[in-house]
Amino acid sequence: MSYALEYKVYTGANSTDMTSPSPLPRHIAIAIILCLGSGFAANHVSARIAFDAGTGLLTAILFRAGLSFITLLWYLVWTKQPLSLPKKFAKWQLSLGVLICLQSLCIFSAVARIPVAIALLVANSFPILLALLTWALGGVKPTRQSLIIMGIIFFGLIWVLDLPSWFQQTTVLDQNWYTGLSFAFGAACCFSLALWITEHKLGLLSGPVRSLYTIAIVLLIIIVLAFSGVLENSVQLPYTQKGWLALTLVGVLYTLSFIGLFVFAPKLNMAINSPAMNIEPVTSLFLAWLFLDQVFSLNQLFGGAIVLVGIVSLAYLNSISKRKIN
Repeated sequence: MSYALEYKVYTGANSTDMTSPSPLPRHIAIAIILCLGSGFAANHVSARIAFDAGTGLLTAILFRAGLSFITLLWYLVWTKQPLSLPKKFAKWQLSLGVLICLQSLCIFSAVARIPVAIALLVANSFPILLALLTWALGGVKPTRQSLIIMGIIFFGLIWVLDLPSWFQQTTVLDQNWYTGLSFAFGAACCFSLALWITEHKLGLLSGPVRSLYTIAIVLLIIIVLAFSGVLENSVQLPYTQKGWLALTLVGVLYTLSFIGLFVFAPKLNMAINSPAMNIEPVTSLFLAWLFLDQVFSLNQLFGGAIVLVGIVSLAYLNSISKRKIN
């Protein structure tokens, strides 16, 4: 229900990989996690700069997924890890890949339309959806504490989106705003489903295999969409040097953070330290202000703080539960 779960989809680690016999000192581990989370945030801000310079949606995802796939494949071959996929996991692995592809399309579509920090905060509401989905499918019922925190997060989102101004009609929103919010929420829905499949259907699958095949499926779908021409103007290249630099950073920053999480995770004690990954919305807020001139009202900053505190609280609550179980 925390970034400890999100990291399992991106890195393919099993629950038994969450701790290490010789973890790094906590201050070093948290520093590394903060850097990795900031790298993911910078990737999204770079994507917005690339989109503003004419880069197509599929171009950005193709570049990011392609570079990540090549790098991860090289790493796995270099470390001589087996890459075979057991047949019994095939349909669920395909489902996971499709969901992560949809999540990538949704979050980039949101980032292209609305402020990056707001898109990420809405998308990071996935812990609520995951808890409710797990409960609906026969899993553990959320605790009273969890439900209270979820309510707080929802309250924070009201202020992030500045809904009071909507009702007072002091804010004029165009169609891009509503579309962007829908895509951000869609990303949260796709990711919660992906996490559920990872936890309940692919938990016994080798982590490196799950990770590699997930990226491969994403890459294949994006290539098919690019050649089909279904999405208009989605494979355009940037028309400025700034756009090319941003597109390069989309791939490089994501790949470095992705592989860094994959390599360092066994020594980061993610079950305890994963809440530090929630630095992503905070970093995106600062970078969006610095490079995109995206300024937020006091109400939105207040709401963002509430959402972030709620997400971190959920993460810590989940970490405490895991430590009690172990």
